Amino acid sequence: MRILSAAGALPAHYYTQQQVVDFLGVHWQPVPGQHTLNMEALSRFHHRVGVDGRYYALPLEQYAEPLTFGQFNNHWIRVAQELGEQCITTALDRAGLDKSQIDALITVSVTGLASPSLDALLINRMGLPLHIRRTPIFGLGCVAGAAGITQAADYVRAYPNRVAVLLSVELCSLTWQRDDLSTANLIASGLFGDGAAAAIVTGADRPSNGQSNGRSTGPRIVDSRSVFYPDSERVMGWDISETGFKIVLSADVPLVARDKLRPDVDSFLAEHGLTVSDIDSWVCHPGGPKVLEAMQESLDLPPGALDVTWRSLQEVGNLSSTSVLMVLAETLENHRPPPGSYGVLLAMGPGFCSELVLLQW
Repeated sequence: MRILSAAGALPAHYYTQQQVVDFLGVHWQPVPGQHTLNMEALSRFHHRVGVDGRYYALPLEQYAEPLTFGQFNNHWIRVAQELGEQCITTALDRAGLDKSQIDALITVSVTGLASPSLDALLINRMGLPLHIRRTPIFGLGCVAGAAGITQAADYVRAYPNRVAVLLSVELCSLTWQRDDLSTANLIASGLFGDGAAAAIVTGADRPSNGQSNGRSTGPRIVDSRSVFYPDSERVMGWDISETGFKIVLSADVPLVARDKLRPDVDSFLAEHGLTVSDIDSWVCHPGGPKVLEAMQESLDLPPGALDVTWRSLQEVGNLSSTSVLMVLAETLENHRPPPGSYGVLLAMGPGFCSELVLLQW
């Protein structure tokens, strides 16, 4: 099982963090009886999350309109198809494959809903094979990019001559709750952005001749591990109501990362005779500065080990499940580890849970 390629796609509308702060200060008004918006707190939260700017599904001024949950979701359906097609096409090109060779399409998102699901819409839009295996996944949040790699690997393990495509689309701005002035929502409005990413996973019997479109193939998927932490539902997720998705975001996220991640990683690696010191590359989800600092501390990583992840956070924000695939794509294209070296792809998300994938480059 191998990851042949990965590619991201971003919406056309980019705004600096200060532009977003200025916009929200004017257009976010509380419901009657709530406190007024604390602009000092809003600015402080936005400038402490390590994000310089983000891409949005809509022009910023459209977020001032009194759109309903359904109207925002219709925008999700439209933009998700556009970005999905872009990154799948790019990933296929990087892998030296044609869309007719796709055997399975796994789609993950936690920011919009569609039935028929996004995979079905893309089959029609892109002219994908009619016998394609479809697996839409909703609700895993930030962990879904890593969990999707695991699902794709399981598919090609069962069918080693086939090709699986994983697509993540997250349009976090379309979940904004303009009347929610909670600390969690103010932080989320400064941290999360919009984007999509796709990864191509192939089975062991799929011929590649060591090359894909003139490039070296990506890493071998050695193994994966899912870990669920009981009674942690309120650490991260959504409260879903008539107005849409309301963020649940606890200050405990960095604490869970610091306390739980190291023993889970140690146990996982030990099954393969490895330790953290044997891992040369880390493809991690950029949950936020405190989460990344907790990861760095818990795993005792050397300086620079998470540079690609930190840069992704700075340049586009936290893209939920899409982010770890963006980091993967950047690693594949510009920071490829030495052949034969080991890497770990990991993310944490609602449940609360973690997903670990052992790679060999």
